[in-house]
Amino acid sequence: MLKIDLAQALKLLLPVTSIGEVNDSGMSPLHSAAAGGHAHCIKALLDAGYDPNYMLHPWVRRSYDDERKSALFFAVTNNDVPSARLLLEAGAMANQDPVKCLQVALRLGNYELINLLLRFGANVNYYCKVNTTHFPSALQYALKDEVVLRMLCNYGYDVERCFDCPYGNSSHVPEDYEGWSNTVIKDTMVTNQEAAFCLQVSSDAVTFYFTVFSGLDVSPEYKSLLSFCFSSMMSQL
Repeated sequence: MLKIDLAQALKLLLPVTSIGEVNDSGMSPLHSAAAGGHAHCIKALLDAGYDPNYMLHPWVRRSYDDERKSALFFAVTNNDVPSARLLLEAGAMANQDPVKCLQVALRLGNYELINLLLRFGANVNYYCKVNTTHFPSALQYALKDEVVLRMLCNYGYDVERCFDCPYGNSSHVPEDYEGWSNTVIKDTMVTNQEAAFCLQVSSDAVTFYFTVFSGLDVSPEYKSLLSFCFSSMMSQL
């Protein structure tokens, strides 16, 4: 069986291929290279002038449930740090997809990929359309993970929203409310009401978050924000 050398084939095709005509197709070869995990092809395409921010046309996006747009999203979903780095260093924007690249990296738990996206401007304070929360959604992936939590804080996570309880000190924990665990996140259910941070943490998580936010090696500005509503604290302890 003939083995195809993708790099060599690309080298032959690039000089006789019109970037404009490729763009009219609705999909860039950068998307294909990122989807296949071919970092060397991504580099060749970028060197040839292909746009790292070319987005899939709407009729192509409909083929994907997440309606992804960018080549970067393909690289991130593949947990492909070298390809993601090439695209970001070439100017790829990290916040263009409906499901944020940072959210995908957080779900994968890849510290290197998370840090890479944050360094190149991924929005640490994004809000997810499912499991709507009163606080930026990234924190739900930092449950019991101090490394991720510190990364989020260091890149400007809006900690104050976690301690801004919309219910006050009145009782607001439904009897059948399950909350999150450190292993299960129900991101298939859409609710009409934002969930407050105090409703999402278990008793051990309360201690964990207080320890991190009030730790000696955490920036002083976080310490002044340490307050939970009384009723929620009593229900957790």
